[in-house]
Amino acid sequence: MYRFLLTPRWWGINIFVVLAIPFCVFMGSWQLGRFEDRVQSHNAAEKRPDAAELRAVPLRELLPVDQKTSGRSASATGKYGEQFLVPDRRVDGKDGSYVLTLLRTDGGKALPVVRGWLPKGRPAPAPPAGQVTVDGALQASETPGTDGVNAAGGLPRGQLGMISAASLVNLVPYDVYDAWITLNRADAGMVAVPAAKPQNTGLDLKAFQNLGYTGEWFVFAGFVVFMWFRLLRREAEAVEDAELGLAPVSPSGAAPASASAESGRGSSS
Repeated sequence: MYRFLLTPRWWGINIFVVLAIPFCVFMGSWQLGRFEDRVQSHNAAEKRPDAAELRAVPLRELLPVDQKTSGRSASATGKYGEQFLVPDRRVDGKDGSYVLTLLRTDGGKALPVVRGWLPKGRPAPAPPAGQVTVDGALQASETPGTDGVNAAGGLPRGQLGMISAASLVNLVPYDVYDAWITLNRADAGMVAVPAAKPQNTGLDLKAFQNLGYTGEWFVFAGFVVFMWFRLLRREAEAVEDAELGLAPVSPSGAAPASASAESGRGSSS
């Protein structure tokens, strides 16, 4: 009855099924692994101590910034230089501006330092003079759309839309680190800016997309198995009907023309 499985048509179907099921299982397992990685990174970020509680590490040991080093307490030494305001930033539910000052380090590069936050309309205090050592939470350069950051153009002189080396490259005559820090303790008259969580570590929409894709791939694998058994059953039933001499029925419910002709000859005789 199942000799039809050796036909070229069924060889093609079987090969497709043998390849499709492991592929679907692999892709589903991979998406599940991505979701579990995001859950672990989220839990690690939640358990990470505050930067102010950790021993500061020299800046060069934490670069480039990644998920492991983002939020770590970094230290740098140098002299303060140019200062900018970063408007439209909220702290404790209030609108205001970050006070960002570039620290010219001994290596020649400048490190953007957020010295604190001020409410709207309050002038930014001047930075300390002379050689200073700062400790703060290390952050990756901002990009448009990250945590509501909008790189709006046309800002007044002395203001920045986002904190990044790309936004400072045309404003200062020296190289800028592709990172920044927010001081653990704000300078006098300002409010300390809390460090943002590392990107792609939360249980956001992407994490649940991975979980959804996991289910889709396993459903695909089950659908392939279901369709193979369905085709097998239909083919076996057709072979069994043929062996019993039963005439197949057309979709319209009428017997085929050959069957009608046979019945006509039988009645005339």
